[in-house]
Amino acid sequence: QVQLVESGGGLVQPGGSLRLSCAASGSIFSINVMAWYRQAPGRGRELVATITSGGNTNYKDSAKGRFTISRDNAKNTVHLQMNNLKPEDTAVYYCKAVVAGSPGYWGQGTQVTVSS
Repeated sequence: QVQLVESGGGLVQPGGSLRLSCAASGSIFSINVMAWYRQAPGRGRELVATITSGGNTNYKDSAKGRFTISRDNAKNTVHLQMNNLKPEDTAVYYCKAVVAGSPGYWGQGTQVTVSS
């Protein structure tokens, strides 16, 4: 079992920045990949960024150059630094732990609202 707790969401103006955090606990040794997803109102959940246990990263096209995913292994935490935010980035952001042989584990989500 893995437990995930997200934090760092909020209201920000267009062009602003936010840093999301996801703290993992439990069987963290079993985690292969950590990911950030988001879900906007009326839309499906979409993958935003991933980071492997080896530190390899991947991003949704619209996030490239603006978002950075990173991990602090000492604190069992994954971050998503989001810069130059746009209204279309408004969504609930979820952290997911990918574990082989399981459907994965999700956090409770954190709301990000980009509006003037």
